[in-house]
Amino acid sequence: MYRDKTLIPTEALRLCMLGTLAVQPHTYGELAREVRVFASRIVGPSLDVMGLSIEVLRAEGLVKPATELPDPADEILELTDAGREELRTLMISNLRSPVDGNSQLVFALKLRFLHLLSDTDAQDQVERMREISETEHARLVDLKQRYGAEPGQFDAWLDLELTQVEDRLDWLATVKLDVKPAG
Repeated sequence: MYRDKTLIPTEALRLCMLGTLAVQPHTYGELAREVRVFASRIVGPSLDVMGLSIEVLRAEGLVKPATELPDPADEILELTDAGREELRTLMISNLRSPVDGNSQLVFALKLRFLHLLSDTDAQDQVERMREISETEHARLVDLKQRYGAEPGQFDAWLDLELTQVEDRLDWLATVKLDVKPAG
């Protein structure tokens, strides 16, 4: 994690893997494909997306085979109790404004797996998303006040960014939590 307790790219991928397995067990190949597809759809093709091995999760005791098969490639992987705790730790980490690809990926993953958290943890995450978005909005308003009158397209770009943040804030205010108690 970064010093501000937000996720680095490999931890975002770890969150994607663990969350994907929490929703449904997958084979090694299915899991690798799911993580690659989801992450690359959010951040685009990236070497960071390929950087985390499922074998690391096995070695750390976070995932295990649901059944022992002769060919490990055919084994269905599932989370261990330690994997569920690691998933929760990653899910309740701090957030950064979704300006860069990694932050967008973390936002998307938290929303995708929000239902895996307890009601309290899920509400806390949505509130953090609101706070981060409000901070981003204030930063953009300050930029517009200071530099928006300059010639060029900067003011128009700021308007576009402000509209996106305002839309996100409006949407976050409507998020209905459909979660079950974590267990």
